[in-house]
Amino acid sequence: MEVKVMKNILGENEKIAEENRKLFRDKNIFVVNLMGSPGSGKTTLLEKTLSKLTKKFSVAVIEGDLFTARDAERIERQNVPVVQINTAGGCHLDAAMVRRAAESLNLDEINLLIVENVGNLVCPAEFDVGENIKAVVLSVTEGDDKPLKYPLIFKESAVAILNKVDLLPFTNFNLEQARADLSTIHPQIKIVETSCTQETGLDDWCNFIISQVSS
Repeated sequence: MEVKVMKNILGENEKIAEENRKLFRDKNIFVVNLMGSPGSGKTTLLEKTLSKLTKKFSVAVIEGDLFTARDAERIERQNVPVVQINTAGGCHLDAAMVRRAAESLNLDEINLLIVENVGNLVCPAEFDVGENIKAVVLSVTEGDDKPLKYPLIFKESAVAILNKVDLLPFTNFNLEQARADLSTIHPQIKIVETSCTQETGLDDWCNFIISQVSS
């Protein structure tokens, strides 16, 4: 029974996701679904990303979180339109949530929409929200075993951002092993190494997004 219910949920989500995708395509909006664990540095990375990409694109953000609006408040200080979604304990955003949030945005004035998903390495990978690409952030403080433990999110993502690389000397994170595991799970995945505090790798990440939007 649980399998059938889950199939129904995913099937309905996929239907709405395709409707979202058509809407965004008709409006010429490129959508990035940004995923990662709590504490991986998604919001800080997003802040740094916005400071660079708003010079080139009209960007809006949909923020997913369990309860608070703190991340949305941080993003709002970047002077971009932002809509907060609180899932009240739910471990992911779904297509219907994103559709309702998008209704609060002026889609005619946006050409890049970034959805920061709820912090989780499992559920967000299963729920398409109508994005063009998925991106996953993995902090080196989480351990290099995460790609093999949670392969779906890395398999589904076009790019993996290995974040907080400035902390590598203080961890046992094996960068070479993580890269090898990512390439095994998804041979075409783009791997970017970033440090938001030292502002390294951010141009590589932003240039990847620019290339995707422009393609």
